[in-house]
Amino acid sequence: MDATQTHRDLIERCKQGRRDAQFELYRLYSRAMYNTALRMVQNPHDAEDLLQSTFIEVFLKLDTFRHESSIGAWIKRITVNKCINFLKSRRLAFQELTPMNERSDEPEPEPELPYSVERINRAITGLPDGYRMVFTLYAVEGYDHEEIGDILGITEATSKSQYSRAKSKLRDMLNS
Repeated sequence: MDATQTHRDLIERCKQGRRDAQFELYRLYSRAMYNTALRMVQNPHDAEDLLQSTFIEVFLKLDTFRHESSIGAWIKRITVNKCINFLKSRRLAFQELTPMNERSDEPEPEPELPYSVERINRAITGLPDGYRMVFTLYAVEGYDHEEIGDILGITEATSKSQYSRAKSKLRDMLNS
């Protein structure tokens, strides 16, 4: 039996209200979803609350899952949306940014110094909320700018601009 069929069976058992199956689904995906939430909201207690809220919604809406994507991708989308709604409720403001100054087509040189994961995570944490959200969704979670725009209710151009500015700010923070 392959993993896809195993997950289908697990999902079907969850839909039947089987607690052992629900626990197994939670066990399989809770750590990754907690890490996603923590990167986005930057507070362990809020991330824990959002994780619990995510899985409540997962189990309540599991009958709407159509196997068009993996169950993990579906749960991640719920997690990201929960985090975004949480941050919006805290009045996270995204500003339309003016176009950046004319830039050369030559790529910026990458820093030559190696950085520890901890130092990079601290730098990401130090980004303003809007930059951090776009940077995390694009560079860590793998969404494209069009998807980020849809998720955050901003234009694709704003997503690209905030990502570019986040990278520049990260580079400055890591080089200082």
